[in-house]
Amino acid sequence: MEVERVQEIASLSILKDTIPPEFIRSEYEQPGITTFTGPVPNIPVIDLSKREALVQVIRNASEEWGIFQVVNHGIPEKVIKELQSVGKEFFELPLDEKEKYAVKPGSFEGYGTKLQKEPEGKKAWVDYLFHNVWPPDRVNHDIWPQNPPSYRETNEEYAKHLIRVVDDLLEILSEGLGLEKQVLKESVGGDGLEYLLKINYYPKCPRPDLALGVVAHTDMSAITILIPNEVPGLQVFKDDHWFDAKYVPNALVVHIGDQIEILSNGKYKSVLHRTTVNKDKVRMSWPVFCSPPEEMVVGPLKPLVNDDSPPKFKTKKYKDYQYCKLNKLPQ
Repeated sequence: MEVERVQEIASLSILKDTIPPEFIRSEYEQPGITTFTGPVPNIPVIDLSKREALVQVIRNASEEWGIFQVVNHGIPEKVIKELQSVGKEFFELPLDEKEKYAVKPGSFEGYGTKLQKEPEGKKAWVDYLFHNVWPPDRVNHDIWPQNPPSYRETNEEYAKHLIRVVDDLLEILSEGLGLEKQVLKESVGGDGLEYLLKINYYPKCPRPDLALGVVAHTDMSAITILIPNEVPGLQVFKDDHWFDAKYVPNALVVHIGDQIEILSNGKYKSVLHRTTVNKDKVRMSWPVFCSPPEEMVVGPLKPLVNDDSPPKFKTKKYKDYQYCKLNKLPQ
């Protein structure tokens, strides 16, 4: 096997107080050194059932933080628990079973470990599974796990509920910019908006002070909706510090992505975040990246551009933005 899975490495090294050198981050990244230990401000938690002032509250969170958590979002707790259960079951399968779904050359969908190039050949302490869940013409069920048997049904049920939440949030975000409700959704592809699920699996790590599960980044999507398990690990960079995100049961974590920042001409912030790992517990998360179709042209919206607020970003096809981001090229 060409790629060593982190889950396998963890099973070998967990009895020792060490990790392979390629997982040890430089000092300016090590969470043991860079995590803020003072009083931590709470990421906004927003109740979607309280419709009064919702536009203002979400606008403020998107401008100040670029991330917020939503409760009373309407996705049944049972649906979320089942999504987490089948994902956990997949990663607990024998390695040779998971390898049937390994990422193939030229694709990013499937079971994998290393996602993109990193300076100095460093690696992140994570394995993952990627696949599209919407729209139907972008879904390839051949790379969806057949084990556990309920995997497909469970993910399709979650996607059905998630689409409604994303539509609702895009309308609110659009109104927060002083635009008609439909403008943001239409600007990221309308009903062609693509939903890409990623399951992150962060094994127990003997030296969580030295490693990262996912390095600091912003999401290239329009918006990302994430479900975590109960093990903390998400960190947000704000006011020159890395803060731990508080776990809120049954909440969805909403990330403003690069495309919404571009469309809003910088009014909304794409959140810089990273993931830490845990010595005693496995952390998992289920982000869904909601992104424009590849050929969609995205740039600052005309009503938000004027002499006092010139365009801060280039207008380009999403696939070109994606290529530059993945290859760490200037936009």
